[in-house]
Amino acid sequence: MLDWLTDHKLPVGKAAKAVFDWMNSHLGGLFDAIAAVMEAMIDAILWCLDTPHPLVIVGMFVALTWYLHRSWKLCLGVVAGFLFILNQGYWDETMESLTLILSACVVCMGIGVPVGIAAAHRPRLYAALSPVLDLMQTLPTFVYLIPAIVFFGLGMVPGLIATVIFVLPAPIRLTHLGVSSTPVALTEAATAFGATPSQLLWKVELPYALPQIMAGLNQTIMLSLSMVVIAALVGANGLGVPVVRALNSVNTALGFESGFIIVVVAILLDRMLRIGGRS
Repeated sequence: MLDWLTDHKLPVGKAAKAVFDWMNSHLGGLFDAIAAVMEAMIDAILWCLDTPHPLVIVGMFVALTWYLHRSWKLCLGVVAGFLFILNQGYWDETMESLTLILSACVVCMGIGVPVGIAAAHRPRLYAALSPVLDLMQTLPTFVYLIPAIVFFGLGMVPGLIATVIFVLPAPIRLTHLGVSSTPVALTEAATAFGATPSQLLWKVELPYALPQIMAGLNQTIMLSLSMVVIAALVGANGLGVPVVRALNSVNTALGFESGFIIVVVAILLDRMLRIGGRS
């Protein structure tokens, strides 16, 4: 019985390969256009982070931290964290990883927030999206690298594509949660005063959902940072490169050093962008 079952297995892998082959043959121009746009965005962000003096970048992050939190202790912690990165000699790798993270934020928030808003207003759409989002989050991240390499080759672009696929469900779900949880009393009051659907969205639903959207941004950054090592396997530069090099050479010192820098960057970004919830 079991032999018969295994001898007649469903051709899941062959079907997936056929789909990817068809897409690669017929949609090559589309993938080239996407790659060009992604590469231009990555180059622009990397130029902005890499051209100024490191202390100028540190000052910009400190100013952002002060604007968001008004805490001199937190600002001091940000300065200490970036000075530690400079001391360890990982500034260039950190800027490359931040480029990947910021690029993923632009793409994920640009897609996730509108999709989350649409799903909040259309329950059937969210019901249809839920299994797709579950698949995107539960499928092993290494599986994303295979079609990314097939369609986009090696470099930062396939790393960004794999990161976006893994991270995108977070802003969609949190935006949906924030908008759909807007109290009915608020929407009814706005409607009673003659608010149009557009005004209802911009003046009631989005302001109420802002803490959840910001939580989605925070999750996007943290999940993107968790992908830097995996992205390095397809040629993406950044902090994942020394980790992979340490793994290949069994270099404990290099692995712990670069891994600890990733932890420092994660703590810095989390503390900087952690904004309080609703009062």
